[in-house]
Amino acid sequence: MVLTRYEVQSYYRFFGARHSILQVGHLIDFEVEGDGGRFLPRLRNLSHIGFPWIFEHNRLLIWHNFIKLFVPHLKDAHEVDSFYFDLLLHGAKRWHKQNPKRIICELYLSLLICEGRLHLPQDCYICETKLDDSVALMRSFLPAHPHCIDSSPLSKDKLLEFYQTKKTINLTDEEVSHLYDIILKGL
Repeated sequence: MVLTRYEVQSYYRFFGARHSILQVGHLIDFEVEGDGGRFLPRLRNLSHIGFPWIFEHNRLLIWHNFIKLFVPHLKDAHEVDSFYFDLLLHGAKRWHKQNPKRIICELYLSLLICEGRLHLPQDCYICETKLDDSVALMRSFLPAHPHCIDSSPLSKDKLLEFYQTKKTINLTDEEVSHLYDIILKGL
């Protein structure tokens, strides 16, 4: 699966002695051969476009884990808004300057807002009663009482500030790691 600026496509690529294996999450330049009538067109003249962080193992691993979440999220899409490509490119350009988990939290928040799936922490998604000052989050940042989902609580005020500013600057590293763990459950 290849995400371009406006579409998600599947292509055939022979992997042999002269053809390198494509890695998940790399920015590539390529040509398509046989786009007209073939079942799966082929990728030709493939080249990787690198970033400064590409050889930092920990950053690359976190990037791959984040990119893998897009495969099931976009699997049935063929035409997509340029938002997804631009979001990932923007994140990749900042990746070597900032904590990757913070970038992922900010990108994910932008994704939820763009798709109209961000729920403000007002009512518990499980029991549908009003939330207190402590909020727990489920997949897709759905708000709930900490006791309803047996999860660590976050400050409602900090969470609302994060939603408003779209920046993790006022969140601790532990809170960011907690949000990152929630994101890894799926987009």
